[in-house]
Amino acid sequence: MDTPEARYEQLTDDVIALYEQGRQRDALELLHTADPDLAPWTAELAHTEACVYGSINEPEAALRALRAAADAGSWWHEPILTEDDDLAALRGIPEFEALVVLSRKRRAAASNRTEDLLEVPAHREPKSVVVALHGAGQRAARALEQWAAVLDLGFALLCVESSQSMSPMYRTWPDPEHARRDIDRAIAQLPDELRELPLIAAGFSAGGRAALDWALTGSPVPAAGVVVLAPAIRELPAEAAGSLSPAKILIGTADDLFEVVEGAAEQLSTLGLEIEQVPGLGHQFPQDFGNWLGTALPNCG
Repeated sequence: MDTPEARYEQLTDDVIALYEQGRQRDALELLHTADPDLAPWTAELAHTEACVYGSINEPEAALRALRAAADAGSWWHEPILTEDDDLAALRGIPEFEALVVLSRKRRAAASNRTEDLLEVPAHREPKSVVVALHGAGQRAARALEQWAAVLDLGFALLCVESSQSMSPMYRTWPDPEHARRDIDRAIAQLPDELRELPLIAAGFSAGGRAALDWALTGSPVPAAGVVVLAPAIRELPAEAAGSLSPAKILIGTADDLFEVVEGAAEQLSTLGLEIEQVPGLGHQFPQDFGNWLGTALPNCG
């Protein structure tokens, strides 16, 4: 779907690919010709631009990019500024340190409002609820687009938005306890007729990690099953809290997380998870994701 958020994600992917190839000037050209519709992501794009400049030893240009975004109201979670190697040359510069302080204050004052989204299948009574967690840098609305195929399969779809902000538009799931509270908050808002249905944990990337953690630990509430795409796995529990069905992981062989998932394959298998590979797929949703969901999820009738 061609939405501003999808175009922002594509731009970011393209810039990162150029950065990793050592083509920083090409990456900067892309950033400097960004779609005007991407204005809501000013803070995120400015940070990316600053990091690209920093990687080619142009700290003055990096600082200009951050300052321009800050003048427009942007802010960043402090470690993003102070712990990024690409911005190391800025540390100690008074103007940069003032930006860090300003960001800290703005982040503390920013609204942490979340917008969880619920959709139910048309003309059908759902027998289960897929609870989808967005990827890093996304919001619940993006998860709704990406997981909408479950509606045609007869599932209700609840998309949870993380309360953990790294910048105005960038939300992710770094802290498991915060993630559990967010999941619990969203489930508590379900209407009575849906709250008692089986819940299937779902997620992409960082959201896939949080969904796996939820399903395997049974916290904040038990999940009946789990389906995740490209989970950014860190730690896994020693054993699963209960049996899960379905219990599927989808990962592309060209995904940066492929080796992470493959490295955990034995433990994931012990926990009851089945890994399916998509040849050549990078860190993204496959075009036939809806078809895969149709085989991965139980028939809701």
